[in-house]
Amino acid sequence: MKMQRAIPIAALILSVPTIFAQPPAARPAFDAFEVATVKPVEGGPNSNRFIRMDGTHRFIETNYTLKLLIAAAYNMNPETISGGPGWIESDRFDIAAITPGEVQPTHDEQMKMLRTLLADRFKLSFHREPKQFSIYELEIANAKAGPKFKPSAAAPDEAPQLVGIAYPDRIHMPGRNASMGDFVSLLQRAILDRPVVDKTGLAGRFDFDLDWAPDDSQFSGDVKSASADSPSPPFFTAIQQQLGLRLVATRGPVAAIVVDKAERPTAD
Repeated sequence: MKMQRAIPIAALILSVPTIFAQPPAARPAFDAFEVATVKPVEGGPNSNRFIRMDGTHRFIETNYTLKLLIAAAYNMNPETISGGPGWIESDRFDIAAITPGEVQPTHDEQMKMLRTLLADRFKLSFHREPKQFSIYELEIANAKAGPKFKPSAAAPDEAPQLVGIAYPDRIHMPGRNASMGDFVSLLQRAILDRPVVDKTGLAGRFDFDLDWAPDDSQFSGDVKSASADSPSPPFFTAIQQQLGLRLVATRGPVAAIVVDKAERPTAD
C-alpha cells in the first residue's frame, strides 16, 4: 500500500476551498442514442455475445442477430419471436453507440434507445399475437427453508450486475443488487429456451453466485455444451442447490412478437 506524507490538520483546513453543493445531473429522456454505428460481423455460434455499457456513455453490443436484438430490446424469449426474413436469425451485427446526457442510462433506458435504433436502422415493424407457449415458472424450492441467498449489501441506487461468464465446461454468474425480475428477465431473453415467469414472491434486491454446466438448449446454442465430467452441475440442479429456487415446466399465454418488416441496415 502506498504511504502518504502526513499533513498537519491546520494545513488541511486552510487549504480547503469553499464548495457549493451541486444539484445532481438531470436524467435525459434517453429516447435515442446520440450516434450509433451498426456493422455486420462474421461471428457465429460459440462466439462471444454481450450487451454492456463501456463507461458512462458508450453502449456496446457484440455478435447479435436481429432476432436476439429484438428479444433483448423487448425483454422476450427468442422462441416467442417469429416472422420476418430468414436473415434475422442468421446475420450478426455489432453496435457501438453514444448515449446522451451526463449520467449512465439504466438497463431499461438502454433498451428504450435500442428499440428506437431497431426501428430507425433496421426498419423493424411488428405486431403482437397472444399465443400459448411452453414456459417455466420460477418458484422457491422449499417454502419453509426459503431461498439460499441474502438481501444485497449494495446501495439502493446502485445498478444491478447480472452477467454470465463462460469458462471451459461451466458458466459463472455473479448476481449483485439484482431483483427476481432482473433474474427472470435474463433467464428468458438470453439463457433458457422458453419464457420464464416469476412466482417466487420475493421483493427487494439480492446478492448471489450461480455456477452450472451449460447444454446446447441454452444461450440460443451459442455456448458449447459442457463435457460429462464438468465440475459444475446442470442448470436446473444448480439453481436448486445453490439458490434454493426451482423452475417448473408448464404452459401459459405470451404476447408473442410477429415481425412484419425488417431490412438490413445500410452502411454507416
